[in-house]
Amino acid sequence: MAKRAFLIVLDSFGIGEEPDADKFGDVGANTLGSISKSPNFNTPNLKKLGMFNIEGVTCGEKEAAPVGSFARLRERSNGKDTTIGHWEIAGVTSADPLPTYPDGFPREVLDPFEEQTGRKVVCNKPYSGTQVLDDYGEHHMKTGDLIVYTSADSVFQVAAHEDIVPVEELYRYCEIARNILKGKHAVGRVIARPFVGEPGAFKRTSRRHDFSIKPPRKTVLDYIKESGKECISIGKIFDIFAEQGLTESNRTVSNDDGMDKLMQMQGRDFDGLCFLNLVDFDMAYGHRRNVDAYAQAATDFDGQIAAFMEGMRPDDLLIITADHGCDPAYTKHTDHTREYVPMLAYGPSVKAGVDLGTRYGFCDIAATVAEHLGVKADVEGNSFLSEISK
Repeated sequence: MAKRAFLIVLDSFGIGEEPDADKFGDVGANTLGSISKSPNFNTPNLKKLGMFNIEGVTCGEKEAAPVGSFARLRERSNGKDTTIGHWEIAGVTSADPLPTYPDGFPREVLDPFEEQTGRKVVCNKPYSGTQVLDDYGEHHMKTGDLIVYTSADSVFQVAAHEDIVPVEELYRYCEIARNILKGKHAVGRVIARPFVGEPGAFKRTSRRHDFSIKPPRKTVLDYIKESGKECISIGKIFDIFAEQGLTESNRTVSNDDGMDKLMQMQGRDFDGLCFLNLVDFDMAYGHRRNVDAYAQAATDFDGQIAAFMEGMRPDDLLIITADHGCDPAYTKHTDHTREYVPMLAYGPSVKAGVDLGTRYGFCDIAATVAEHLGVKADVEGNSFLSEISK
């Protein structure tokens, strides 16, 4: 009989600093704690699932009788970025961090990039993605120079105005960068950042595209696909895993679009995994340090997930989690934060109120999904399926 697993990553929805947060400059970070203080925050369904019963969560009101099982997950990998976080969720941990460039990229990277694209580079510093347009957008429009910047994460970002550099051409430039950034310079993601508008009113568009480094070994996605089951992505999962292990991909333009596509997928007959990333939490609100907008996005998701839960089939498994934190109230920087993440499991065959405590490794999710689907997968992590199954 066909079984389905639905895995939702609330991108950056951390629930409090990890023990080694000091090594990442993130002492005191708590994404959930920060947004829970906003008047826009109202998440009764996450409460019912057990979000505020999770070990270490001190905000919100605990649910007397949670309908889901829940845990706090600590990251094993040495990082706090999207790529490493998702790899770990999919069963691959990373002992070594991906390279970062606090002083910008060296000429051994930029020289071949300029030569092969035929365009010069400006900026080449860690920068806010919106501020960089204010500071360099007009120069770019006058000269055609590409705006290259990075952050505390392992990223090589290329911004270009759609009237100056057509989007497909920008994607080609990013493919050039991806081919250059190998070996010691193998950053996690090369990101195309198209924008529109006029000086003083530039705006990034939804046609962002990530060119990720391939996972170093098979993830649970590969094993699911190889077993003959479907592995369907919604949102930027396709980009994060460099297209590997997927049988179908569905792009999105917003959290709402992602949830609409998830609801459509729920109505389909398939046997396997549907893997969704909701990036607005991180990209639109976390990095921009917008507490109220982040809180509103959580409230919106809470209402949407209620309808999904009602439509679940007897053998469906829903897991809600995150890949890192990005505390919108944290002012020491505007990057991701090293935090625990939640794990909420729900379904007709899932026990209510099982507290799994704190587990070491996002990768336990991969092992659990594989077991639920009956797929043999050589991934890291320990399945908790037997502990939560009726």
